[in-house]
Amino acid sequence: MIGIELTPDRPVSEVADYAVQAEEAGFDTVLTSCHYNNRDPFLALAAIARATEEVTVGPAAANPYTTHPVKLASQVATLAEASDGRALLGIGAGDRSTLSSLGIEFDRPLRRVLESFRVARELWAGETVDHEGTFEARDAALGYAVDSLPVYVGAQGPHMLRMSGKHANGALINASHSADLEWSAERIGEGLDDRPEGYGDPEEFDAAAFASVSIAEDGDRAREAARPPVAFIVGGAAEPVLDRHAIDPERASGIGDHLASGNFTEAFEAVTPGMIEAFAIAGTPETVAERIDDVLEHADSVVCGSPLGPEKEEAISLLGAATDRYCR
Repeated sequence: MIGIELTPDRPVSEVADYAVQAEEAGFDTVLTSCHYNNRDPFLALAAIARATEEVTVGPAAANPYTTHPVKLASQVATLAEASDGRALLGIGAGDRSTLSSLGIEFDRPLRRVLESFRVARELWAGETVDHEGTFEARDAALGYAVDSLPVYVGAQGPHMLRMSGKHANGALINASHSADLEWSAERIGEGLDDRPEGYGDPEEFDAAAFASVSIAEDGDRAREAARPPVAFIVGGAAEPVLDRHAIDPERASGIGDHLASGNFTEAFEAVTPGMIEAFAIAGTPETVAERIDDVLEHADSVVCGSPLGPEKEEAISLLGAATDRYCR
């Protein structure tokens, strides 16, 4: 997979135009981010499916707390039908702060994600499902047929990474640095070693680096554009991850506090060059191409995630050129 994430923070028609540009630039997968403050990701994906011809499309990553997992399974199945079988399910637990703002408890995230895509697979297989666990479903079934879809788990922590290797078709690894991806590959490998029979060939598992990327001819502008996503990554990063990059946990905690309080300017200004280096691939086309090479030493594929760059259209073209040797 050489993919790109499009954030539906603009009208759906514009997002579809960006997807067409991405397909023409050589990307084989177009994913949309799933945040309630942006446009609905599945409406955006439907528009993308209509506007494109070959790219795989899907959410990255759909949240099984904000949408009931049975409903989510139907949404992705409908997307598969609308795209002539070009869909995948990217699923992840999201972040505690966003769910808290919606009054939703961040309860047993690994179980929630695993149960959600297990139930989805049963529904896609035409089964009627009764489920009682982190969510409930009684006599749930889809009224239409759909082929099984690939499932990618949005993962960063060790348990979610292992679970993805054991049960899913792939992982969207929330990492941009080779050190984090090397560690993540080891955790996924532990899951693959424990993969049950009938869950597919472990050799076909796709470990995708879901990297925050910012590209521009002006490297300084690219790095500045990376500040907001890096702030959110740092603010929610576990201490072992911060230690791996020699980042002060107190400073990271302060950024998280600013974000939780809505003080976004203060949070973004507190991001250091070292944080950008650790948690984003940002700079000139040459720098970005070199970093993607490093990433693919430890991952099977890559998804270029937000912000892409200070100018989105230019960034898509530059990223297409930077990844051209890996594209189909």
